[in-house]
Amino acid sequence: MSYETIEIHSGSGVAVLWLNRPEVRNAFNEAMIAELTAAFGELEAEPAVRAVVLAGRGKVFCAGADLNWMKKMGEMDFEENRKDATAFGAMLYRLHTLKKPTLARVHGAAFAGGMGLIAACDIAVASTETEFCVSEVRLGLVPATISPYVLAAIGDRAAHRYFLTAERFSAAEAYRIGFIQELAHPDELDATANAILGELVQGAPGAQTATKELIRAASRRALTSDLMADMAVRIATARASEEGREGARSFLEKRSPAWVKAAKQAARTKKKK
Repeated sequence: MSYETIEIHSGSGVAVLWLNRPEVRNAFNEAMIAELTAAFGELEAEPAVRAVVLAGRGKVFCAGADLNWMKKMGEMDFEENRKDATAFGAMLYRLHTLKKPTLARVHGAAFAGGMGLIAACDIAVASTETEFCVSEVRLGLVPATISPYVLAAIGDRAAHRYFLTAERFSAAEAYRIGFIQELAHPDELDATANAILGELVQGAPGAQTATKELIRAASRRALTSDLMADMAVRIATARASEEGREGARSFLEKRSPAWVKAAKQAARTKKKK
């Protein structure tokens, strides 16, 4: 499928999805939202893709909403705005629930909806010069659609400050409050991201999907007998699966599991082409 606002490049088991509107700092509009939603489905269905990287062309990762799109929304009635916001929320949810590991490669700036994209990813790596901002209240808006993801990343206390002040904060502060998991010098950003991706492709695809579901199921739940029973079912299912059996066999036989061999073979085939 061809896209106008994004680009996708794949190789060695990793797909890099580039936000590709550098002339407007990769700001969102309805076309980009629709294309991102479609692309996430496409990448999830591609067996050769083991992990997805989200990155931005140009000087910044994502500056939030496109000004022309904001103007258009300001002229819409309530119902039209609700439908538009629902589409944006569905896109974030599609990213958050993607069955494959996701990594945000962040540089320059990430404002408003751009922060939502990062928070919806499993892992976030940023260059040390990146600035962040939840800017909505200065525009008379609220960060509603991004809040479930950003709140889960930074917690209520940090959200009270940065949601209410809409002040810009540094990459170091983003790292301190848990929004970013790894910082890198701009020249080392790709190397840092690639090192994490190298670790991700060592894992079993089915187990990673199940683990993402596990995190969502267990997060912030009380430790009850129902939760413990649920966890027992999940690990028993994994142990009895073909991946679980292959993982145990490969460990005991001191060899690489089948999914690692498959990833290496796919990389070699890609290079020959």
